Amino acid sequence: MNILITGARGMLGKDVEQVLQDKHQLILTDEDTMDITDYNQCMAVMSQNKPDLIINCAAYTQVDKCEEEVELAYRVNALGPRNLAVIGNEINVPLLHISSDYVFDGIKGSDYVEDDIKKPLSVYGKSKSLGEDYIMLLTNKFYIIRTSWLFGVNGNNFIKTMLRLGKTGESLAVVNDQFGSPTYTADLARAIARLIEKPAYGIYHITNSGYTNWYDYAKYIFKLVDYKVSVQSIITEKFPRPAERPFYSVLENRVWQLEGFSLLRSYEEAVEEYIKEYLASEV
Repeated sequence: MNILITGARGMLGKDVEQVLQDKHQLILTDEDTMDITDYNQCMAVMSQNKPDLIINCAAYTQVDKCEEEVELAYRVNALGPRNLAVIGNEINVPLLHISSDYVFDGIKGSDYVEDDIKKPLSVYGKSKSLGEDYIMLLTNKFYIIRTSWLFGVNGNNFIKTMLRLGKTGESLAVVNDQFGSPTYTADLARAIARLIEKPAYGIYHITNSGYTNWYDYAKYIFKLVDYKVSVQSIITEKFPRPAERPFYSVLENRVWQLEGFSLLRSYEEAVEEYIKEYLASEV
């Protein structure tokens, strides 16, 4: 296939490129070469390259900054996907879009499934939710993938932050009442490669298996690298942030399994592999 990838320089986009490049012809775009908020530019690029599939990895993911830069968040996370959906529908090309667990409010008390009612808490979550709504309204050929707590080689993430802070030997305070599933972008990219092999359109939850909270996650990271760091467990109320986060946004990968795909490996296995690769690259 001839596949156009937006946000190709990002953490997920780079891994999607890595996974797909041997089997598919890729058109790699970023905000400099195809700004998804610019409809005319998107149409020009699509018309010139004639893709068979659009994979949208572009997003404004700085959750707290979204509270300040509201217009930018909605332009990138909502109007951008709308443009891709309109153009995809017009030229009859499917759209695969990456969304987030933050479209939920986290008070359900159990894992979220694909048809649960959305109720985002933050500007980031609301803008991602609206992006989903536009896609579902404006095109029939779409894959919407909700995922969570991404980490990967090519961008900033919680693991890199913990490793950097852990080197100082100073004590840390990490919240213990927000739960989710850390997901390795390399594993998600491989799942995307499998999914696009058939037109099984719809909404999917795709994460690494298992879940944790940020405090236990930090402790696990330090255990793997044998850093002697004092980590204090605190509640969210004691660590206020500009954007409100869901307390429990674990995603059940129900539709993924119903389609016959096996669950991704545990987040623990993925984190261990990632840290080994990351530390080796730092030498």
